[in-house]
Amino acid sequence: MILILDFGSQYTQLIARRIREQSVYCEIQPCTIDLAAIQSFKPEGIILSGGPSSVLGELSPTVDKAVFSWGIPILGICYGQQLIASLLGGKVQSSEHSEYGRTEIQFEKNSPFFADIPDQEPLTVWMSHGDLVTEAPAGFQVLATSTNSPFAAIADPEKKIYGIQFHPEVTHTDYGIQILKNFTFNICKCEANWDMAAFLETKTNEIKAQVGEEKVICGLSGGVDSSVVAVMLHKAIGDRLTCVFVNNGLLRKGEAERVVELFSRHYKINLVHVDATDTFLTKLKDISDPELKRKIIGNEFIQIFEQEAAKLKDIKFLAQGTLYPDVIESESFKGPSAVIKSHHNVGGLPENMKMSLVEPLRELFKDEVRELGKALGVDEELIHRHPFPGPGLGIRILGEISREKIAVLQEADYIVMQEIKAAGWYRKVWQSFAVLLPIKSVGVMGDARTYDWTIAIRCVNSTDAMTADWVPLPYELLGRISNRIINEVKKINRVVYDITSKPPGTIEWE
Repeated sequence: MILILDFGSQYTQLIARRIREQSVYCEIQPCTIDLAAIQSFKPEGIILSGGPSSVLGELSPTVDKAVFSWGIPILGICYGQQLIASLLGGKVQSSEHSEYGRTEIQFEKNSPFFADIPDQEPLTVWMSHGDLVTEAPAGFQVLATSTNSPFAAIADPEKKIYGIQFHPEVTHTDYGIQILKNFTFNICKCEANWDMAAFLETKTNEIKAQVGEEKVICGLSGGVDSSVVAVMLHKAIGDRLTCVFVNNGLLRKGEAERVVELFSRHYKINLVHVDATDTFLTKLKDISDPELKRKIIGNEFIQIFEQEAAKLKDIKFLAQGTLYPDVIESESFKGPSAVIKSHHNVGGLPENMKMSLVEPLRELFKDEVRELGKALGVDEELIHRHPFPGPGLGIRILGEISREKIAVLQEADYIVMQEIKAAGWYRKVWQSFAVLLPIKSVGVMGDARTYDWTIAIRCVNSTDAMTADWVPLPYELLGRISNRIINEVKKINRVVYDITSKPPGTIEWE
């Protein structure tokens, strides 16, 4: 295995994901664990992640220096490299020329760290740092340089300690995956013997150990994440699982009926269907702040779960389909990462919640969940369903929510889905949906003046939801979608297309 010590980088889980893609088991632990804990994992290699802190700060996170004399390979990335330099006698200083974004480096072609990378010069990598190493520790060689980073990559080959200023885990770094492969196999000598079936076995055993003979209630939305959790739990604990499907009135058109049919009749899972539309819409009345909407929806879900659990009696565990992107944008995952926004699965839980959480997907990305679904034998159509947020249309209706707006957005979104699928684009993109904007504009229909709402179409491609690019859908397809929405959905007289990537935007509008 490879052990990652997390210093709070937004990209930490990407490192783990890249390594797992090579069929090597990888685990993330907080940078605060002691040497004995590190040794207990018996890793073949250790990676020190990046992070938002500066090694020049008095309270900056660190690691036990003894780890460097343990004799196993270590790779420091960005902050991790600076930490290596700082702890082992090198020098780090704040730079007047910070590097953010794509940067070109010259690299040492004969190093096993850069093996199997074409001899092209230079190599484009992704930098994101203010501080930089200005003097390498004794015994270290320079493996790569950039215009502003004379120590873009350093190594002590004898001690197998490597440090790089750039991020190989992000897609913007050319041959970044190859660099991580080189560390994993050439330096650490790992074996490619781990896959999603192994993850399923491990997590199934963890679920059984955590739950024991107790009963579990699962929050089921019908999306990929919660559906995979439900099927996994059902196979692990059988009829001790009860799924609660709450119709919050903010679902897509026909969604409630589809979920009931699939899980109660097809998968034969104990299912409680609660139509709480009136309750949710009452709580959301006159609320326009997106964070408040998320928290209200999250809290209401939990209250309903607890009510249903009380009816079932002796329910001590609540299962959720929380994924890593949900966590990393909402709270510090393992290390001191920056909070971006609260998420429905992690940001709206009351402190006095009576149930303990079961979150077996908490360290996975969406594409990994789909692979897990295949290993579980989950229906192919469900596995490839586009992501749908827990707060549902509540965060796709900007501003205040009303029944009329929900109905309008449901119809517009349904048309988007129909046309995307008919054109063969559904499986080509990560996510596509409609957003109802609180903007009215003047239009002309049948020689009459209109003053109605605007629908924005959002279509993005991503591999992990951490970053995303807008998709240049064919004009003909966009034209059909626009024409149908304006002609078939009342109260809409204008359709626009969102061409914002993430960053700087987020995938959802709220």
